[in-house]
Amino acid sequence: MLWALLVLVHAPLGTAEAPAKAEQAPFYPDKMKLLVWRDGQGAEHPVSNPEDWQRRRSHILANMQLVMGPLPGPACRVPLDVQVLQTETLPELTRKKISYAATKDYRVPAYLLVPRGLTGRAPAMLCLHGTGGPRGRTAGLGADYPRYALELAQRGYVTIAPDYVLLGENQTDPEQAGFASGTMMGVWNHMRAVDLLQELPEVDPERIGCVGVSLGGHNSLFVGVFDPRLKVMVSSSGFDSFNDYKGGDLSGWCQPRYMMRIQNVYGKDPKKMPFDFPEVLAALAPRYLYVHAPLDDSNFRVESARRCVGAASAIYSLLGAPDHIEAVYPLGAHGFPPEARGAAYRFIDRVLKRP
Repeated sequence: MLWALLVLVHAPLGTAEAPAKAEQAPFYPDKMKLLVWRDGQGAEHPVSNPEDWQRRRSHILANMQLVMGPLPGPACRVPLDVQVLQTETLPELTRKKISYAATKDYRVPAYLLVPRGLTGRAPAMLCLHGTGGPRGRTAGLGADYPRYALELAQRGYVTIAPDYVLLGENQTDPEQAGFASGTMMGVWNHMRAVDLLQELPEVDPERIGCVGVSLGGHNSLFVGVFDPRLKVMVSSSGFDSFNDYKGGDLSGWCQPRYMMRIQNVYGKDPKKMPFDFPEVLAALAPRYLYVHAPLDDSNFRVESARRCVGAASAIYSLLGAPDHIEAVYPLGAHGFPPEARGAAYRFIDRVLKRP
């Protein structure tokens, strides 16, 4: 029943979701108010069934692309041409330093971790790092950073950890590559990483998820919205409402690796923003979502994150999947400590290790 709902709430696609036309999407002043959709004249109508929600969801995707730029079309999906640069054999897994072609014009560096001794096809996870931890650190290279690419591989998952736009060894300029934002370039790079996972003989292409902290925490949400192949998303210390971020000062989002249109088009004014995080969370429904939002996060306000989750939960309930969204608000600072990672892994196991 729930996967039948996915057919209703996601547009037909091959491997990438067809975006709605941005110019057709109305503006929603109150983005916490998710159980309504607006027509072309701005009149509000109740969202009371999955078909109604699909109208609102299409507006969310279109409005995200007003800020991020358009999602590339199928013509950009070139052969991956995976190149293995280095291979290490560890006791429990093989760790490969690789690169893959995102478009015909540039490549993305990544680590690919494959558990040893697999029998049958395994689940897989896309592992997205924060600003302080390019992909090698999540893959176990370097101390004092959440090593979720390594730890999930040790739990039996094939994992891929790409370098994010303008961090680590990924220094291709988004504008020169034809993207309106680093955020959309990241979405595309991460979708191509899912393509790579699906092509591996070790991977079950129907059991793939995504996890990240901080920068990776919101990027796991963004790629999840545009790529319904991802069955579970984990976001740690990854968001609050734009209205609440740093008291409404969106300067932190206005960098080449994020979304410069927030500054250049919307004047860094949260009230002018076409989308916000409650909508992003809701657009993932009814797939599985786990949120870790620590109480003492200095980047994102936990009470704002609570409101975003609360608003999105109404959509999960509408789609008959109230237990598919789980949020925890423990003591702690911005980050993804071991106990929090362990709880997230158990949630992922519940989704991707089902018989």
